[in-house]
Amino acid sequence: MMCGVDEDQEPDRESNVAATDAAFTSLLEDSAEELYEQAPCGYLSTLMDGTIAKINTTLLEWLGLERSAVVGRMCFSDLLTVGGKLYHETHFAPMLQMRGKISGIALDIKASGKQRMPVLVTSKVKTSGEGEPLLIRTTVFDARDRRSYERELLRGRQAAEEARREAEEARRQAEADRERLQEALAVLQQSLLPAALPAIPGLEAGSYYHTASPDMLGGDFYDLFPLDAGRWAFFLGDVCGKGPQAAAVTSLTRYTLRATAMHDPDPVNVLTTLNTVLHERYSNGNPRYCTAIFGTLHAASDRVEVRLASGGHPSALIQRANGTADYLPTPGGMLIGVLPHVQFTAAHTELRPGDTLLLYTDGLTEARVGPDRALYGEDALRAFTTNQPPAGPQALITALTGLLTGFGDGLDDDTALLALGVPAPLSTPLPAPAE
Repeated sequence: MMCGVDEDQEPDRESNVAATDAAFTSLLEDSAEELYEQAPCGYLSTLMDGTIAKINTTLLEWLGLERSAVVGRMCFSDLLTVGGKLYHETHFAPMLQMRGKISGIALDIKASGKQRMPVLVTSKVKTSGEGEPLLIRTTVFDARDRRSYERELLRGRQAAEEARREAEEARRQAEADRERLQEALAVLQQSLLPAALPAIPGLEAGSYYHTASPDMLGGDFYDLFPLDAGRWAFFLGDVCGKGPQAAAVTSLTRYTLRATAMHDPDPVNVLTTLNTVLHERYSNGNPRYCTAIFGTLHAASDRVEVRLASGGHPSALIQRANGTADYLPTPGGMLIGVLPHVQFTAAHTELRPGDTLLLYTDGLTEARVGPDRALYGEDALRAFTTNQPPAGPQALITALTGLLTGFGDGLDDDTALLALGVPAPLSTPLPAPAE
């Protein structure tokens, strides 16, 4: 079967070989003069002063000129555009004279129809046996396709550079907008918190606020303010959600608590009024609620009486002067603003010298810690507080601030801390003033 196939293909193979031989023979018979005149590039030879002595048909056709009008009558530079002629005089000719050869120079010649034709020019000086320059041989290559490609490439690069500049400008503008937004949010956030806690005779206070994101308004809040002589009120809470709507609820909550407390500071009554206000304002289609602890402080001779109530908020933690720490339970306190009628749990305690009452939002106890990102939890908070020396509210706030910082990205929620306590007596009495 295979012998049969070879026999069928043999005549075609012989025919192809014969055609190739004929084409090769025709190339051998092609004259050098014909090759020069009809070459795919332009050829010309000039005297050393630039006068054209010889030029091929290809270049004459590009120029749209007759041979008789060019040979002996024009110089090579006469074929160039004004810019090309200037470059030829200032760079091309001096370099050719110095080196004897110059290659691939991009120039424009004056083509037929007054068109500019981009070309690549290579020239070489022919010398005698003694090294005396005799004439200049020049080849001229059509560079129209190459120049179009270069222009297209340049346009592409310019477009890419413009796109890069626009993207960079958009990035800078976005960064500037973000900085302005963060600045505005920081100002708004500060307006929802006291600028500084008031100084209370016989009482020490400390606070801390952690913002989870500078791009979002948080909903945690706290405050400490006087009711009358010898009595103070405090609160700390957490509004559901973030952003401008949460901030509006926070603002309404803070001012409601303050205004209500001035008329009736009973903690349960204050939270009940807040529940009524929030429920009436946000119960129609856009429910909003919060958790909060509200309390009062009444300074006595050797202690501070604390009365408080909680609405769905984590229990307060008390660090005693004897080194123990435990929660002040307020079970059953309901979320504020969800239902028209709710119950809140009241509690009472006393702070003696060295005792500190700590209020916090759930950003602290719900932080994720450890390799398994478990909840930090209330037990861990009590253990941490127990291990801290009872050095007062500010010392406890400082220790908790370090704890929060150590959580890293495990602390992903806003966190507010408020600590209130009675300073411990000095272990070493102050020296008596000199009389």
